[in-house]
Amino acid sequence: MKRVLFLGLLGLLSFISNEPSAQLTLPEHFPAPQYDLEAMPWDEGISELGRTLFYDPLLSRNGSVSCASCHSPFNAFAHTDHALSHGIDDRVGERNAPALFNMAWKSHFMWDGAIELLDHQALIPLTHPREMGDTLPHILGKLRRNKRYRNRFSKAFGDTAISTQRLLHALAQFQLSLISDKAKYDRVQRGTSQFNQQEHNGYNLFLQHCNSCHTEPLFTSRRLVSNGLPPDPQLLDLGRYRVSQNPKDSFRFQIPSLRNLSYTYPYMHDGRFEYLKEVIGHYTDGIAALPNLGKELTSGVSLSPSEQKDLTAFLFTLNDSSFCFDPRFGFFRSN
Repeated sequence: MKRVLFLGLLGLLSFISNEPSAQLTLPEHFPAPQYDLEAMPWDEGISELGRTLFYDPLLSRNGSVSCASCHSPFNAFAHTDHALSHGIDDRVGERNAPALFNMAWKSHFMWDGAIELLDHQALIPLTHPREMGDTLPHILGKLRRNKRYRNRFSKAFGDTAISTQRLLHALAQFQLSLISDKAKYDRVQRGTSQFNQQEHNGYNLFLQHCNSCHTEPLFTSRRLVSNGLPPDPQLLDLGRYRVSQNPKDSFRFQIPSLRNLSYTYPYMHDGRFEYLKEVIGHYTDGIAALPNLGKELTSGVSLSPSEQKDLTAFLFTLNDSSFCFDPRFGFFRSN
């Protein structure tokens, strides 16, 4: 009951906040976005509506969970309290909730890449029985009966029509605004900071061993690969194979970004690793010879203990605390 009341308060507070969002500024050192901003340009008013929806448990079947229940702004829009996501009726999901940032540069969504357009991404969590557990007609009915939402949709779109397309587009517009580009690494790229010697050593190790999969500056190549993680026998998650039914896709998962690692633990699609040193240990000593193993990993990653420390020091330069604690993205903004 306390959780329901708290999440309901988040939804209410998002209504009474009216501080304007910042303009969508694309970082100069980032590549061109994958999202078609010419066909579907970012709109501040629609993004603000999406922020309100993102924090509102009204979107779940019984009003107990919101999008933010699994995607906390303080954790780079991931979650840290359990390995697998928890949804409606405290049902345990099948995968770790991925972080949400730099979404305009993603070409696939979900761990298995099942969704290829950001404007469709929210369909799965909204309707999945272990996540928010609702139906689109039921969600739309609740929104249409809500005077505040009728006013919000009218302000954002020009009239009070509330449709699936507008609901999903608003959520996508808010996610487009979640740009993380103010880590120390980014300051170095802009020439306003410098790596210390250990970070510099770690950066060189990263370029040698990691960059082909976790390509800078986004720190993901957006590919789906098998990273040799031994499958959990209880979950037996076959990754991309679930979507394609192609045996060549067995154990292939989307490569996540390495940004904000201090905020997005636990790691891997099943959240099995709580500490970053365990992740590095997997790549140095734990890679299993699974089918479809990424070619970059067939020989493992050879790093001495001191090199592992240097690499970790560099990875910490990818933390963007200003993003995680940016009031523009939170559930409440004062006037």
